[in-house]
Amino acid sequence: MANEHLLSGDSIAINRKYLDHLLVESRVVGAAHPDARTELFGCGFDTPIMTAALSHLKPGMTAFAQGAKEAGAACCIGMGDCTELESVLKTGAKIIKIIKPYADPEEILKRIGCAEKNGAIAVGMDVEHAINVRDDQDSVVVGLQMKAPTLQELRKYISATKLPFVIKGALSVHDALTCRDLGCAGVILSHHNGLMRWATPPAMLLPDIRKAVGKNLVLIADGGIADGFDAFKVLALGADAVSVGRPLMAPLEAGGPSAMADILRAMTDELKAMMMRTGSPDVRHIDLSVIHFAQWK
Repeated sequence: MANEHLLSGDSIAINRKYLDHLLVESRVVGAAHPDARTELFGCGFDTPIMTAALSHLKPGMTAFAQGAKEAGAACCIGMGDCTELESVLKTGAKIIKIIKPYADPEEILKRIGCAEKNGAIAVGMDVEHAINVRDDQDSVVVGLQMKAPTLQELRKYISATKLPFVIKGALSVHDALTCRDLGCAGVILSHHNGLMRWATPPAMLLPDIRKAVGKNLVLIADGGIADGFDAFKVLALGADAVSVGRPLMAPLEAGGPSAMADILRAMTDELKAMMMRTGSPDVRHIDLSVIHFAQWK
């Protein structure tokens, strides 16, 4: 029964199991209160915990952005037209706009242009959503045809904007190096909430990816981050930031932006407690050597 999640290929459960087997070494003697502030794509934030690229939320994406702004967090958003993006950016939140891999390249270029014109801090593409769950054919999302972009097409999209470009869905050293060589500023390590079965957990891959790309690529870990303790582990393994989705959805719907901001602040407080207990003075100095790997069954 312990390996049932492996037999089923449930990537969400596999990811949870992996995070739970990571143990943290205490280095609390002489520790000082830590600083969780971080920088991402040239902007400062109060926390390295940011929002996942969600869409179609209640009570709306503007409220979602307001919650992120209130917490001093970066806000990643997914689907939605230019009108919605304009409304979201008017909140003053610092937005990373993730665009679906539409089959129509003009649709992609239009959305890139909208993000740049209206003040997003970065733009990117959700490449893993191009492939259907059950076969290798291109998927249809909310009635719109998707297409896996070629390397040549990705270069075109990256060069179409002055904004930092992020690929969401890179989940290997191979893909991270490819994204770097294409000119990407960062990658979001993601299997899109279990879209890929038997996917390797992002946390498992992070040390190798960080070693391969050095400091020249922003690494954002996505998927399964439930609290600040998870965030600490993933940051220690090499991420520059972590994205959170599901823990924010119910508070946002029930209590609006302030309730969502409270969750992000609570997670940041948990992260800071772990930083203090491990002698980590700031986010840049969270040390991989405090992570120990328990036997994973």
